[in-house]
Amino acid sequence: MKNSAISRETILAIVIISLILIISTRFPAFIEINNLLAVFNDSAPLMILAIAQMVVILTRCIDLSVAAILALTGMICAMVNVAFPELPIVFIILISILTGLFLGAINGFFVWIVKIPPIVVTLGTMTIYRGLIFVISEGKWVNAHEMSEGFKAFPREHFFFMPMLSWVAIIVIILFYILLSRFPLGRSFYAIGGNPYAAVYAGLNVGKTQFLAFVLSGGLSGLVGYLWVSRYSVAYVDIAIGFELDVVAACVIGGISIMGGVGSLIGAVQGALFLGVIKNALPVINISPFWQMAISGSAIVIAVILNAKSTARKGRNILKKEK
Repeated sequence: MKNSAISRETILAIVIISLILIISTRFPAFIEINNLLAVFNDSAPLMILAIAQMVVILTRCIDLSVAAILALTGMICAMVNVAFPELPIVFIILISILTGLFLGAINGFFVWIVKIPPIVVTLGTMTIYRGLIFVISEGKWVNAHEMSEGFKAFPREHFFFMPMLSWVAIIVIILFYILLSRFPLGRSFYAIGGNPYAAVYAGLNVGKTQFLAFVLSGGLSGLVGYLWVSRYSVAYVDIAIGFELDVVAACVIGGISIMGGVGSLIGAVQGALFLGVIKNALPVINISPFWQMAISGSAIVIAVILNAKSTARKGRNILKKEK
């Protein structure tokens, strides 16, 4: 499994580098370090959400509500900032994470306790969370002039040579890499996705582990909610609508198996970077942004074909099915 995962990551890395080099032949400035850092920064929200989605997919679930949690949390943070403009940003960030954790826990509760299929649960909560945005905001926007300067400044503040948004993404990548590779919870995600029946024999609580995956996904989505709203300085009902599709696409392109148990964090990040490069490159080389959908779709189809060729031994199965 390890060798195959490294192979997928290496191939995707080569594809991304080749794509950047090809684009630089049409637009040489694209390869400049400042522009590449800007591409990374633009891709940061997608990277964080791809990690959130990956954790859920590893357990044979899916979370279609990540963008809705992002939007609802972002609106809550914006409204809190308007009501209490002097509230320190650290508390706003804490509110965003805790709100996301709570919303993710709701998803996990219905999957674990009520035993509703994850796609049905998150499709329903996606609509509910979007509706709640309209209820609490009464359909009104929170615009830049209503937000405090500190609220808007955090993602843009530079530390060394990158904005804080990029550093937050890097911190999340490091923390979840450690979680997935060094902690029992991370290994249980793979074990349950590889073979949930064998995981039960190994003493793992499948439902509880899936619940925790949804909680983590919600927490990261909530964090991105604040970062998104503060960066673009606006909050409204339809914010990030449809973005959950980009998140799933990033995971699939990065080699995360929809069947669960297979995939790496680096692959998910590379999938997000791939989409980020396409999104940033097409306008500068005078190609219609609509081609982004075609290119992304083609990449997804190719990734699914490659994942379909993966053999059963690539999953972390503890017990094998009898013939």
